[in-house]
Amino acid sequence: MERTPVFRPGGPSLVHLLIAAAGSGRRMGAATNKLLLPLAGRPVLAWTLDAALACGAIRWIGVMGRPEDEAAIGAILAAAAPRRSLAPPVAWILGGDTRQESVRRGLEALPADAEAVLIHDGARCLAEPDLLERCATALKEAMAEGAGIIAATPVTDTIKQVDGRGLITGTPERSGLWAAQTPQGFGVAQLREAHGRAEREGWSVTDDAALYERLGLPVRVLEAPPSNIKLTTRFDLTIASAVLAARGA
Repeated sequence: MERTPVFRPGGPSLVHLLIAAAGSGRRMGAATNKLLLPLAGRPVLAWTLDAALACGAIRWIGVMGRPEDEAAIGAILAAAAPRRSLAPPVAWILGGDTRQESVRRGLEALPADAEAVLIHDGARCLAEPDLLERCATALKEAMAEGAGIIAATPVTDTIKQVDGRGLITGTPERSGLWAAQTPQGFGVAQLREAHGRAEREGWSVTDDAALYERLGLPVRVLEAPPSNIKLTTRFDLTIASAVLAARGA
């Protein structure tokens, strides 16, 4: 049965999704893109796509990757897309040298009718459809105020500020600290404008919310589960395998 869109009348009924998949496996000690590494018998990216394809709020998916990974990622997309008759179409997009450039290229490749977009890191392969749905709903409400949204989790560790000599210079109060995750959601026109200004002025950021912050635009935080980790090290693969096993995957 086709799922009812999560948005109420008066705004975009569905969101478009861009998945950043142009990274490498250097910090994992891998010779290939970490999204191509096996996880519970399948490539990491396949798990990320599963959640996206199962989310009724997503109408189109674009995956930004490196040119040398096009064939491998294309095979994953081809294997994943036909699983549901009502699944959104999935498109390959040539990424850039940085995540920021890849997202900018993804925005350029969006269909002409795209109004709301979620940006998700392919390495966050444990994200579940419910999180994507909640982000889509929150984005609809935020866009009415010109705001963006990000998934995040409250910081539970004590955080130390450290200088170049390795000496502690401060201990910020953790009650106001959140660890940023993805998905992150924005109005398409507004985010394109933000990326355009970043390109003109030479800004370099690690996530799209930082562009909104620089422009003084509001960004809401949506609490995400701690399981929504980003695979960065080999240990993260071990954690992800355990989480998938607990889910019965």
